[in-house]
Amino acid sequence: MTATAFEYGPNPAFAGNPRAVDDLGGDYLLAPPDPAARLNAGIDPRDRRRLDLHAALTAAGIPPRPEDREAIESLSALSGSINSTIQRWLHHTL
Repeated sequence: MTATAFEYGPNPAFAGNPRAVDDLGGDYLLAPPDPAARLNAGIDPRDRRRLDLHAALTAAGIPPRPEDREAIESLSALSGSINSTIQRWLHHTL
């Protein structure tokens, strides 16, 4: 029989305290991200259309299969307005 973490109750170090504190009094929470340290790398419009098409297909209940990759790549190469129309059609299938 394997033991679970809940068999012995909550860890007393965390009980009633949302912040975990070590023996030296420091907390384990990460500092907020520094906006100046972000990478300034945008996503290519074709890649964005490909990701959006994957999401629209999945939301419509048609998860893309590996063999659909060529078709999705071809559709993503089309203009943004055509891609938006395809996504609108898929959205209306819901």
